[in-house]
Amino acid sequence: MKDTKVIELEEVTIRFSGDSGDGMQLTGTLFSDATALLGNDISTFPDYPSEIRAPQGTVGGVSGFQVQFGHKQINTPGDSAHILVAMNPAAIKANARFIEPGGTIIYDSDSFTEKNLKKANFTTDDPFAECGLDDYFKIPVPVTSLTVAGLKEFGLDNKSVLRSKNMFALGLVCWMFNRPLDFVEEFIRAKFSKKPAVVDSNVKVLHDGYNYGLTMQHMTPSYLVHPAEIENGTYRNINGNHATAWGFLAAAEKSGLELFLGSYPITPATDILTALSERKDLGVKTFQAEDEIAGIASAIGASFAGDLAITTTSGPGLALKSEAIGLAVMAELPLVIVNVQRGGPSTGLPTKTEQSDLLQALYGRNGESPVVVLAASTPSDCFHYAYMAAKIALERMVPVILLTDGFLGNGSEPWKIPTMAELPSITPRVAKEAATFKAYKRDEATLARDWAYPGMPGFEHRIGGLEKNETGTVSHDPENHHVNSEIREEKVQRVVDLVPDLEVCGDEDGDVLVVGWGGTYGHMISTVRELRLEGKNVSLAHFNYIKPLPKNTEEVFGKFKKIIVCELNLGQFAGYLRDKLPQFTYHQANKLKGLPFTVTELKEKITKLLED
Repeated sequence: MKDTKVIELEEVTIRFSGDSGDGMQLTGTLFSDATALLGNDISTFPDYPSEIRAPQGTVGGVSGFQVQFGHKQINTPGDSAHILVAMNPAAIKANARFIEPGGTIIYDSDSFTEKNLKKANFTTDDPFAECGLDDYFKIPVPVTSLTVAGLKEFGLDNKSVLRSKNMFALGLVCWMFNRPLDFVEEFIRAKFSKKPAVVDSNVKVLHDGYNYGLTMQHMTPSYLVHPAEIENGTYRNINGNHATAWGFLAAAEKSGLELFLGSYPITPATDILTALSERKDLGVKTFQAEDEIAGIASAIGASFAGDLAITTTSGPGLALKSEAIGLAVMAELPLVIVNVQRGGPSTGLPTKTEQSDLLQALYGRNGESPVVVLAASTPSDCFHYAYMAAKIALERMVPVILLTDGFLGNGSEPWKIPTMAELPSITPRVAKEAATFKAYKRDEATLARDWAYPGMPGFEHRIGGLEKNETGTVSHDPENHHVNSEIREEKVQRVVDLVPDLEVCGDEDGDVLVVGWGGTYGHMISTVRELRLEGKNVSLAHFNYIKPLPKNTEEVFGKFKKIIVCELNLGQFAGYLRDKLPQFTYHQANKLKGLPFTVTELKEKITKLLED
């Protein structure tokens, strides 16, 4: 046997793709976790079909998982894949545009039957030619038949055997990229500990795939991607939804309060509910409500009772929660509403990412109903902004909406686990002096009222959705309503003293300032870095605090000749900036395809703006 040829790479992108029943999400997740454990920096992008179970073998039913990993800093899952692992013809059709020119396609040759080609709407027996992939390096692997042969002695039914195909593909790719199988084996043994036959069969197929790569190494070299140089510390691979859940756990610990989550399951936010429901050991109380309204109503009740109260949802659910958010605004209770945005309107594209709920978060309630609005930028910093959302809510007695999105919630990256000592303090505004207590008496600096809840003798007061005066008595006085409306808005604006100054990545002044918010950060910082390496005078200002805006925003904007706002909607943040800072001209880069930006797309738009 000849020696294995090993090619060293700085970074590589792999896309696993197949039918939604082929286990591509699990395959991608296990490969990513194993890669993170080896010390590579990574970024992932799970791409689910919009239907729960689209017809098998069709393009609409294709499920994908993309991961980019490398020796250097990785901020995106990659524009296109260097290697596509395709389990059926539909995966080729769905992903042809996402493969790097000259890339490698590993495919299950057993699945390329006339029937499956027809299901994927191919008109010839050569799907690669139809998709313009003639010049790509293609590796046919009989995954199905090898899996069946490998499990022949296990006595499993055909359905169980075919469920193991993804492990064969995972083993093969682990060989190609020198990933050890230890972590994957440990996962399989833990997950299926009560089903020894499932454990043994999956481990067998995993090693079969690895050994196939070793035996057939003449078809493909082995690749080596060295670990990234990262700050010392304890790391784990984490997705945005789990990071959000853990941010709230940390906030509850830091504030000394019990954590309550009242939510209704909705894609792609459900994992936050699931993650917190597993932490009864930390005193977490979770309530899976019968609908979105009951979910937030229970959270408001928990807030009234003195808990750190959270509710989670996605776009349609935020619409249903709008009246209750108004109640929390009027009652001035601390509450955090997490909106993991998805494609809309209505059911829209429930498994695809979008940033189109910004205006709903800012204005989507009746009356003058101001809330603080934050947005996380990366899967791992969902932890930080969940923590900060809780801090602001508890210290300023105000509802806070935290915006993430499907890309962040499902995507993952390495996260350095902080110590509790590193996190800022949280001091809830719990009332202390019963003799001087008035329900809506305010702190002069912050305008926040004190928090008094049942069980505190001497602090009894009326609370509800009707307008009140300072003592908590219902008031129909028009002057009082006008003043209180201004106070509630000003209270939100004064949160600016907790908001850090807007930072500029690049020069402090120049030709173009690229502006974004939320989950577009990775693609935007990668774009700006590449343009600056090409000698372009371009900088980035990325927003995590939307309402209120950082106090130096006007100063930053004023130092650049042109401003371009990039967002996954039709221009909602650009419109908001035109309202708040109308003295500047805002160019726009918008995308509404259920997918993140690509670095290539952004470079083209920004380069064109530089040339105009």
